[in-house]
Amino acid sequence: MATLLLALAVGSTGLYAGFLLIFLTGIMPALGRLTDAAFVTAMRRVNEAVPRAVFMTVFVAAAVFPIAAYLVPADGRTDAQRWLVLAGFVCAALNHLVTIVGNVPLNEALAAAEGPDEDPAVSRAAFESRWNAYHRIRTALVVAAFGLLTAAAVG
Repeated sequence: MATLLLALAVGSTGLYAGFLLIFLTGIMPALGRLTDAAFVTAMRRVNEAVPRAVFMTVFVAAAVFPIAAYLVPADGRTDAQRWLVLAGFVCAALNHLVTIVGNVPLNEALAAAEGPDEDPAVSRAAFESRWNAYHRIRTALVVAAFGLLTAAAVG
């Protein structure tokens, strides 16, 4: 069971890390080239589309499986491997914290600003740089979680 949980932890954090990394390196730079109105509209549509069943399953799994892999006793797992799994969980949990207290409120504020009197330049200015800063942090955290969990699995 412990081996399966660690494999699921590696897989789920890897999927999530890949998603965030592609967003960081490809999607946000592309959206950054749009006009203010197009950027704001595109981000709203992304924020509506992403938090659905598949994403939420991977998002939750990226925190649940690492802690489960740590808590379930594993015969033959070294102390170093246990510490790597714990560190992976901590990085995944911090990623989720940044997402919940940083990115999600910005997404909600952007959605709430939509209306006939909105100035897209003002909405973008209140959103883009802060959202990208939080996104860089959460991406680094989940990539670290993936690396630590992978090291534990092969160690």
